[in-house]
Amino acid sequence: MRDYDLHHHGDREVGPGLVDLAVNVRLPRPPAWLRDELASALDTLAAYPSTVDAELSVAARHGRPPSEVLVTAGAAEAFTLLASALRPRHAVVVHPQFTEPEAALRAAGHAVSRVILSEEDGFVLDPALVPADADLVFVGNPTNPTSVLHPSSSLRSLTRPGRLLVVDEAFLDAVPGEVETLAAGVPGIVVLRSLTKTWGLAGLRAGYVLAAPDVIERLRAVQVPWSVSTLAGVATVACCRPSALEEAEKLAIAGEADRDYLVSRLTDAGVPVVGDPRGPFVLVRVPDGASLRARLREAGYAVRRGDTFPGLGPDHLRLAVRDPATTDAFLSALRKLL
Repeated sequence: MRDYDLHHHGDREVGPGLVDLAVNVRLPRPPAWLRDELASALDTLAAYPSTVDAELSVAARHGRPPSEVLVTAGAAEAFTLLASALRPRHAVVVHPQFTEPEAALRAAGHAVSRVILSEEDGFVLDPALVPADADLVFVGNPTNPTSVLHPSSSLRSLTRPGRLLVVDEAFLDAVPGEVETLAAGVPGIVVLRSLTKTWGLAGLRAGYVLAAPDVIERLRAVQVPWSVSTLAGVATVACCRPSALEEAEKLAIAGEADRDYLVSRLTDAGVPVVGDPRGPFVLVRVPDGASLRARLREAGYAVRRGDTFPGLGPDHLRLAVRDPATTDAFLSALRKLL
């Protein structure tokens, strides 16, 4: 099995003076109302944090009982908890996707099989590729870095007795209407959510797990005490309010328009977009991608290399969706380099 740098992430691409197209956080900072709520909680930091209010808010947001919610220090913590709490006989990660699930499983001593989706098929999920004896399966939806949104029916077809299917929905709130979500609850499915992408909270680490009560208790048993900070709990409560959900939907609609604009400009420049992007980023394939990435960096733009994702190579680059003005400036630089 080929080795990949599973711990490489987009933040390692950015640097002083570079326009950031490598990190998939949509906002450059949390909105003012959220910053105000966080600031108002500073005087409470002498007390140990509690996630009770946050879990009640998440439960109400998704119409699930609190016993099916675990608030985490970002969705990434959930991968470590799952790898620590579970003892899979045959763990499978569907690639290309976010590499932390495989990294966490391997760090916990589990053997991992990879299912590599086909670029020729647009990286669309083929449930038949997942081995029948797999008892722990990880899938992203929409998937990072391909931006492909898999039908919920395809994901449901992967469930079976004795198998736990983990669906990483870290970018699902960036899809208008949150279509294809499984957050309402399906037996045998664990859903992971993140608040960092839409709300500009990557530095705060805020996310949660939705699963059956027995799974939640197993994860809670291995979670480090007080791993979720007071401010992360405050942010979770705030971002689950109806007003915040309405704002997130507007951001998703605006982001979809910005993504469509980016795709059209890339197409005009002769740069093929791989697959059917539905998330706040797109995957492209260009000749001599490693060299182009370096030259883009010299021109002032940081983009995400693709060759650290199993199933991709050095000619793949991931581009975060930004506003049209940023896209226009980037495409101007890209055309010159091409």
